[in-house]
Amino acid sequence: MPAARKWTTALTAASSLAVAALMMLFPAQSLDAALRGLAIWWDILFPALLPFFVIAELMLGFGIVHFFGTLLDPMMRPLFRVPGIGGFAMAMGFASGYPVGARLTAQLWEQRLIRRDEGERLVSFTTTSDPIFLIGAVSIGFFHDASLAVILAVAHYGTSVVIGLLMRYHGNLQFVAAAPKLTGANPIRRAMQSMHRARLLDSRTFGEMLRDALQSSLKLIMVIGGLVVFFCVVLEVMTLSHLMRGLYAAVTFVLQGAHVPPELAQAVVGGLFEVTLGAKSAAGAGVHLSLVSKVAIAAFILSWGGLSVHAQVVSLLNRTDLRYIPFGIARLAHGFMAAAAVFALWEPLAPARSAVSHAVPTLSTDGGLLPALPALFSLSGLLFVGTLLLLCALYAVYACLRPFVRRFRA
Repeated sequence: MPAARKWTTALTAASSLAVAALMMLFPAQSLDAALRGLAIWWDILFPALLPFFVIAELMLGFGIVHFFGTLLDPMMRPLFRVPGIGGFAMAMGFASGYPVGARLTAQLWEQRLIRRDEGERLVSFTTTSDPIFLIGAVSIGFFHDASLAVILAVAHYGTSVVIGLLMRYHGNLQFVAAAPKLTGANPIRRAMQSMHRARLLDSRTFGEMLRDALQSSLKLIMVIGGLVVFFCVVLEVMTLSHLMRGLYAAVTFVLQGAHVPPELAQAVVGGLFEVTLGAKSAAGAGVHLSLVSKVAIAAFILSWGGLSVHAQVVSLLNRTDLRYIPFGIARLAHGFMAAAAVFALWEPLAPARSAVSHAVPTLSTDGGLLPALPALFSLSGLLFVGTLLLLCALYAVYACLRPFVRRFRA
């Protein structure tokens, strides 16, 4: 282990020196890339994430998370092998995007509400894009087509649920979490009692909670902004120095094998590092390329998240014992599954896309996302409620199929 750490330290130091040298070699281009990253953070990420960070902190302090945890426990344990409190993290992750799911998972681990295996399962399928970015930035801002939000949302969030169902087999397979037996008490009443106990344990006043939520949220949003700017600069200087040629060749080979236009290799490579740059590059690829291929690549990039998002998640999980490798594998699988879902659902969802296109015929993005933010925040709230309803529907299907599965096994 000491020798491995020495090599890791040496490699990290050498990489840092190389990036610094490239930045001095291309100072103007590095500054332009940093300004692009800063614009992405200020225009999109800051207004989209900060309110949800603060709300999540307040919900933890008031015990609302514990309320949903008690209420959703009979659904989450048999379906995803995580406590019911993971249902709230899942809904918040879908509604507010990365890295909110990772932050909630880390906080639940710190409060000893989840174990390591449960946390690794939870963070693997709750780290998703938020509807503000998926609809406002990608569909409207980059592709200039609101109807694409339909297939991107179904492919992205639908396959995320599938990842969650697959991740239930991660960890100790000898232990299968089962839903606790229900007592005669009303579930709503038990959930209210759980929320009340959690509120009593957190003795802070509302003013103290709001202050702490703002301080921690601003600190996290600054870290996110720094990572976005850093990866924008790294990608730019590596591209200018032709160090990306090998990666471009490998990605082109994979795309050709999947019968995807190799011209999209630049978008994939950009998306491997930073999701916004990759999605924008996919949308701006040649007009002669098929739209379904460009949307599939965008779905892959959104689901993979980019190394910038991975670094954000690692920084949040660093104070826990949760491992990165299960998360990284799940993100890669989610990316491939989302891209495949776009190809599979392109024709079946054509009527839905056409209906959205007729309902929203023209959209202007000259003023940025600010005019559309109220409607997009409403969609985030609907996605939060819809996720909770989806969990109820999945559990109903599970309850109906469970007797047949037992008979088949017998």
